[in-house]
Amino acid sequence: MKLNSISILNYKNIAEAALSFSPKVNCLIGNNGMGKTNILDAIYYLSFCKSSTNQTDSSVITHSADFMMLQGQYTRHDATEDVSMGMQRGKRKVARRNGKEYKRLSQHIGLLPLVMVSPSDWDLIRGAGDERRRLMDMIISQGDKEYLNAIIGYAKAVEQRNAMIKKEFRDPILYETVEHQMASLATYIHAERKRWIEAFEPIFMRYYNAIAGDGEVVRLSYKSHLNEATMQEHLAATRERDFIIGYTTRGVHRDDIELLLGEHSMRKTGSQGQCKTYTIALRLAQFEFLKAHTASTPILLLDDIFDKLDAKRVESIIEVVSADHFGQIFITDTNRTHLDEIVRRVSGDFAMFNVENGVCTLINRSNQNSDAL
Repeated sequence: MKLNSISILNYKNIAEAALSFSPKVNCLIGNNGMGKTNILDAIYYLSFCKSSTNQTDSSVITHSADFMMLQGQYTRHDATEDVSMGMQRGKRKVARRNGKEYKRLSQHIGLLPLVMVSPSDWDLIRGAGDERRRLMDMIISQGDKEYLNAIIGYAKAVEQRNAMIKKEFRDPILYETVEHQMASLATYIHAERKRWIEAFEPIFMRYYNAIAGDGEVVRLSYKSHLNEATMQEHLAATRERDFIIGYTTRGVHRDDIELLLGEHSMRKTGSQGQCKTYTIALRLAQFEFLKAHTASTPILLLDDIFDKLDAKRVESIIEVVSADHFGQIFITDTNRTHLDEIVRRVSGDFAMFNVENGVCTLINRSNQNSDAL
């Protein structure tokens, strides 16, 4: 899959841009705060109907504007796909595929698989469990609509049970009805997450070793209440406690992934370089998993990936991402040195852009002369 071009209007600090991309490597150079990441975020938005930073919808609209519009033209399975996302302040966003509006935004998820590596991935290690659950759900749901629907249905059932608890309903029949639905969905979600971890971990380990060398051992451990008992058993055992606390305390909405370096938590023992390597390896493994399970090569966004890494790890990353199987790549940096090296190693087309104060200018494309977009 390839993103051929994008049109951006009033998205963050990008007032207006119309960009045509290389089918292989696209490099964006500029100082911090100039808008490089915002261009990647606009591409991310077209895949997931939201910002990668989890900002509220209205906050992505340029301050002085009343609306924003993103339009992307893709090549997918040898066919052209036109996707647009638009939103006015105070109104719901509208997503369209080939001119036809989606009834539900969830129908779009998985159409345009994408993986983004960014500095915010630090939260995967330092953040709470919901960051790592989001990682699991994002990867699995892009290739499995049934899983996405189960996640949405389970969240609604938990919300309904929590509302009943807060209103101090005590009728056991009401709880049994909601809890039966929760248990059925939770059993499916737990099984899919467990299956995913078993398939994902060796891919992740391989990428980590490719960057860091073979001297460090990393593992992923799936933590879930359902590893110990069924959902029905947990809900029955904690109902009175949940009444006191005021919400549902057990279930797959509390699942987590323990990120391990050797036998110890990466959160507690990992250096900055090891943590950065860990998150990059997680995302590259995400790419490979999606490529195998979506019958489409995801777009890969690499935002400021070389910071906090020693020269050896930088060299290893350049070697890894220069491999042909990665398809279309978008990569940002404040310095041309790393980007020039990637372009030198990658065969085929490339495009290099300069980004300054929200304005993106083409400075080089293969053997073409510089031009402004």
